[in-house]
Amino acid sequence: MNAALGATLLVANDSRGEVLVCQEGLSFWGGVDPDTGMIIDAHHPNHGANLAGRFVLMPTSRGSCSGSGVLLQLARNGQSPAALVFRESEDILTLGAIISTRLFDRPIAVLRLPSVLYDELSYAGEAEIKGNTLHFSGQSVLLLQPDTQHLRLSESDRTLLAGHDGQARQIAMEVICLMTAVQGAHELIDVSRAHIDGCILAHDANLDFAEKMDQMGAKTLIPTTINAISVDRENWHSQGVMPDFGNRASRLADAYVHMGARPTFTCAPYLLDDAPGEDEAIGWSESNAVVYANSVLGARTQKHPDYLDLFIAITGRAPKTGVYLTENRVPVCELRVILPERADDSLWPMLGWLAGSKSPSGIPVLTGLEKLSPTPDDLKALCAAFATMSAAPMLHVRGHTPEGDVPLSPGAKRLDITMGDLRELWQGFNAADDQVDLVAIGSPHASLAEMRKFADLLSGQSCPTMIKTIVTVGRKVLADMTEEGILDRLQRVGVQVIPDVCWCSMTEPVFPMTASVLMTNSGKYAHYGKGLTGRGVRFGSLEDCAKAAVSGYADKGLPAWLSSES
Repeated sequence: MNAALGATLLVANDSRGEVLVCQEGLSFWGGVDPDTGMIIDAHHPNHGANLAGRFVLMPTSRGSCSGSGVLLQLARNGQSPAALVFRESEDILTLGAIISTRLFDRPIAVLRLPSVLYDELSYAGEAEIKGNTLHFSGQSVLLLQPDTQHLRLSESDRTLLAGHDGQARQIAMEVICLMTAVQGAHELIDVSRAHIDGCILAHDANLDFAEKMDQMGAKTLIPTTINAISVDRENWHSQGVMPDFGNRASRLADAYVHMGARPTFTCAPYLLDDAPGEDEAIGWSESNAVVYANSVLGARTQKHPDYLDLFIAITGRAPKTGVYLTENRVPVCELRVILPERADDSLWPMLGWLAGSKSPSGIPVLTGLEKLSPTPDDLKALCAAFATMSAAPMLHVRGHTPEGDVPLSPGAKRLDITMGDLRELWQGFNAADDQVDLVAIGSPHASLAEMRKFADLLSGQSCPTMIKTIVTVGRKVLADMTEEGILDRLQRVGVQVIPDVCWCSMTEPVFPMTASVLMTNSGKYAHYGKGLTGRGVRFGSLEDCAKAAVSGYADKGLPAWLSSES
């Protein structure tokens, strides 16, 4: 029997299945149907493949922190992979498998293999795990398991582990310790605040988890905010939402509020008045928020999976690993941007998407942008699109982010983002018909500055009733818009402004049932939109979206700034 160095059984379960190899990482949220296991990410090379009952190999996962919840839902309805096999470190799906095993008795095997063994397995037709041994193609490989016995824990950590502060905190600490060992760390770190991401009713698993923890008596120990939810909490009754869905979505939100979280209901917690400061250790989930916090604010947080975010909130502790440590915030890749002579704000989400595509697991630094003056909203769009495509929890932008001048790591790759890359992405984002019947702004939630600009762009015009223009915002921004008169200006020209819910969690009928083509200025939603809604997607700048809101059409072909050969 082989005992391959680094072959690790992260979550144990006897299983057998056909091998499916994904050449790219996959975000389970927005990329996998939680009821069937089908890959719905229209941009993924394995689009249309089914993961259920198979040994699924991928280098690592990517994208949303909510993938852990999707995996739990798949496990609970019998459609999960037989095993997940990674070549690199991976947290989101691993945590989902731990929760599925620990709290719901639905075990899913998770392995991490060294490159040579991973490659050998990728050529196998099927594989099997029995006990702590992997069998395939005549090989038997002994798998090691994470060791939590040698973690350096504080007295308060040990008190929680012993159950002296209740079952909820005991389970939380057990899982945090296991994730610490899985990540190769040896101790925990205090964090000052948390952000909950698992509050979207994308499936029943999120509700069942939250209510189970609430019934156990879970209470937050540190200030905690909540992500966007699935309904406008105060107004869904008048929006045509089915009572069963609205009530369950409300129960999910209310469970987290009852556990002590603030009802902020925004996917952009960095837009709140008390955003974290530079070098502050925090425990955030939600991929765009994590990347923005690390990259733009200079705070420190791993891309914590859904469910682990609650465990961090109720203990104030997180694994001391990853980008909590200065040495792990160093860029491993330089992406040299070859800029056009001029560009509009659609450049930034496209750069984020391309940066994530070219650096799918490591932290990059973008260079060539030093002479530009990106706004906080430009950087928000950049970070959200990057988080969609990469597993990395941050990026640097030379000249514009707090750590943008950190030297490259030895042996760092150097790649270009060219005009050709931008043109190809534009065409991929704009494959749908040019007739638009829905304009979707606010993924992540729109800022006050964006809403001010959007109102100015629509000033003196009106949006025809057959074209729906909807903006999603957080409660804080909504209050500021109201005070400044921006809400009234937008409503007078036919724009609907909805708080609490975000585009990536919006469902019919709030999402217009008659819409067949949507247009957005978000690289994140341009990527996920087709898979989530089944609709065609168009993409452009905020001004492009304002024009489409009035005319009902997106411009054909490339924009002028991309048509140039410069």
